[in-house]
Amino acid sequence: MKTWKSRPVPELPGEMPALFLHETTANRVTALPAGDTASLYVCGITPYDATHMGHAATYVAFDLLNRTWRDAGRTVSYVQNVTDVDDPLLERATRDGVDWRELAAEQTALFHEDMEALNVLAPDNYIGAVEAIEWIVPQIEALVAAGVAYTVPGSEGGPDGDVYFSVDAASASSQDGIDGPWWLGQVSGLSPEEMLPIFAERGGDPQRSGKRNPLDALLWRVARDGEPHWDGASLGEGRPGWHIECTVIAQRFLPEPFTVQGGGSDLIFPHHEMGAGHAFALSHVPMAQHYAHTGMVGLDGEKMSKSLGNLVLVSKLRAEGVDPSAIRLAILANHYRSDWFWTDALLENAQAQLAAWRAALPQTPEGSAPELMAELRAALAADLDAPRALAAVDAWAATAAAAPAADGCERDAALVSDAIEALLGVAL
Repeated sequence: MKTWKSRPVPELPGEMPALFLHETTANRVTALPAGDTASLYVCGITPYDATHMGHAATYVAFDLLNRTWRDAGRTVSYVQNVTDVDDPLLERATRDGVDWRELAAEQTALFHEDMEALNVLAPDNYIGAVEAIEWIVPQIEALVAAGVAYTVPGSEGGPDGDVYFSVDAASASSQDGIDGPWWLGQVSGLSPEEMLPIFAERGGDPQRSGKRNPLDALLWRVARDGEPHWDGASLGEGRPGWHIECTVIAQRFLPEPFTVQGGGSDLIFPHHEMGAGHAFALSHVPMAQHYAHTGMVGLDGEKMSKSLGNLVLVSKLRAEGVDPSAIRLAILANHYRSDWFWTDALLENAQAQLAAWRAALPQTPEGSAPELMAELRAALAADLDAPRALAAVDAWAATAAAAPAADGCERDAALVSDAIEALLGVAL
């Protein structure tokens, strides 16, 4: 699947310090591995109403990681999926009376436009669930053959043959001394009792009859009347579950294990938990070395969600003439791990901040660029502390604005502009 276009990233003099990132599974900030390469998988959208501010905040956050690695001289392999067939997409298409494929294509294209506008670097591989089905089917067959997946009879008049991942069998089979075993709760740290209500809320079906464990996750949904389906070889016609999609795409395009699995905190369980289980069951290698997650974004003190209909859409803001750099600045004003609320005041502050930076640029004091670059790098190396980085630019802008206009240094101004673009993704 085609991705979007990335703007060139300026190359900067100097060095990026060692990078530290919060590790979800350990709930602490830890050093990321050194080396010449790094790899990143960030879970993509289900394209039926893109791109709201929660999406934007996640992709901007991991764009900071991508930029930080690149500034450190790493060669980065970045993969993202798009879940272009799933129940929410099909339900929205039915509600609106449109073809689900047209809806998916339209919203995916809009997502690309938003990412380009926000200056998010494009992934090296951008893979749709539909195009991955031919790779997914044999992997599910392998899980069945290994005894960690099974079929269940139909319920409530549904067809027989849905395939589920056995969390108990997978947990037991991984306790064999191979490095990096998987067990249920490894990623989330949740108990089964804590998992059950979350599983039901986030696409699971704990009440499905015939399952060996209520927390077993769907791998293959056999064909139903009126639903899209594909050849599943021995599985029968159908379509894949959500979690196995990301696992297979990541294992196909990234090293095993890859460096960082990223996404919103609402993906920790069940999505990333199950994905890690699928990956280990298939390869006996952990899926990722590190898991990192962004906080949730609300609106004016309330949860922001599609079901509540209170989404702030990047495309709508752009259509209203809001500078995408100001939208990005408003996102960066909040630490990526924090839960925060989008407000008009937040956007107004970001617009004023952007204007101040741009006005100060021609008056950049000679010799001020290297110090600002060092402060930006130190902030990003410390768990992608964007608010600290923005404060450093604010301090530089205040100093520059107070300097005589005639004293501005073009060389330093160009370097400041390049640094803010390369490290923060904000165009001055």
